[in-house]
Amino acid sequence: MSRKQQLLKRHRRNKRVGLLLALVVLVLLGVLVAWWLPLVLAVLGWVAHEAWFADHLFYSPKDDYQYNFPPFTQQPKVHLNAGRLRLDDGVILDDGATLVLGLQVKSAWLGRFFDPVVELSGGDCPDRQTFERGVNGLRYLNLSEQGPALSRGELRLRGRFCRLLGEPTLWSFTPPELQHRRVMVIAPHADDAELAAYGLYSRADEAWIVTLTAGEIEAEHYQQMGLDRVEAARLKGRLRAWDSIAVPRWAGVPQEHCVQLGYFCLQLAAMQAAPSQPQGSREADLSDTRPLRQLNPVVLPGDTDGAPTWNNLLADLRALLLMARPEVIVLPHPTLDPHPDHLCAHHAVRQALEGLEWQPGTVLGYANHLHDNDRWPMGDAGSGIALPPCFESAGPMEPVSLPLALADQRDKAMALGMMHDLQPRAPFKRRLRRGIQRLLAGRKGSVYGENEFFRKAVRRHELFWRL
Repeated sequence: MSRKQQLLKRHRRNKRVGLLLALVVLVLLGVLVAWWLPLVLAVLGWVAHEAWFADHLFYSPKDDYQYNFPPFTQQPKVHLNAGRLRLDDGVILDDGATLVLGLQVKSAWLGRFFDPVVELSGGDCPDRQTFERGVNGLRYLNLSEQGPALSRGELRLRGRFCRLLGEPTLWSFTPPELQHRRVMVIAPHADDAELAAYGLYSRADEAWIVTLTAGEIEAEHYQQMGLDRVEAARLKGRLRAWDSIAVPRWAGVPQEHCVQLGYFCLQLAAMQAAPSQPQGSREADLSDTRPLRQLNPVVLPGDTDGAPTWNNLLADLRALLLMARPEVIVLPHPTLDPHPDHLCAHHAVRQALEGLEWQPGTVLGYANHLHDNDRWPMGDAGSGIALPPCFESAGPMEPVSLPLALADQRDKAMALGMMHDLQPRAPFKRRLRRGIQRLLAGRKGSVYGENEFFRKAVRRHELFWRL
């Protein structure tokens, strides 16, 4: 069982215990006070839960984030006085550096009901970065676009529903060269490349998008059209295979650089456990990858027998790596992103590179899912991305922040909108919860689309980690 599954299991257990205790209290009130009082309190309690306690937050907001940055990282001296952040005299920031500011953020009492926000102003790139309700600990702001304002002594920090305490610490990370390189983005599913790295790969001199699985499961939306479970899964797989080839064309990636490997969703871990054993689809009644590879512009080793095995996946990746010879590889982060297919995608690429005659100069990790906080990146679409929760930093973590102009954000949103998996309406319960939160907690959706990923992914930055 993955760590996220363990956290979710514990969360649901605690929730059941809380509901049982609440039920006992309501019954006692109905017997001792008035029969109608439990009904009124139950409705009010449910509304309060949906507005303020429905987030999946699997840690205390009072916990400090625990980052371990690489040794000898530059730490320019800064001071925060009366809301203004100033560098020490004589300190010069590197152009384009990823700047991270660590400081204590303490929620005000209203910050338990409204999302605490740190507002950045004074320069040409005003920003808002959001943290957990009830926050009271060490957090990390992304100041990567604020270097000019900081150098001029004009950068101001203001807490909304929170206070900024103590003396801050600034880290400056020299960014790798990304825009004039051959880039390969590894996507476990169609849309992962766009969610994590649309801005990066759209600017690259040469980009390759390699999607590992068809993403065919959980096709209930297509069953509503009258298809049975197998037919719906096959249709969804075909559509997402098409998306993985077609949507990168919006960013100018040539079709011959877009490859769909056609392995099956949530089967990569089983493939890895038994490398020569085929693992067919859970829902589409398919055990051959070739029907989902028909749009590929290249012939790969796995095309010989179409067997969905780990050995074929490694052979396909090695062939593509030697064909593309990417200088930069972008793939899921092995500890921040807990999705089992994302974790296996990382391991597959690492294993495929072992002993290979071509090696990339830079490897970047991304996180489209988190262990501890399903809402991250917190805050509104178009705002900045603060560093995510991190409590198990096994090794040094080096962030790389890529700014996205408003035009790039809009192009990214349109690319996401073309993805069939992000188009269906959310379930009624989720839409009702969002309406309650919009009314009572001041949260906003995204103007680009209803799916939560439009809020999460269309931001001022794309955040990566050098591996």
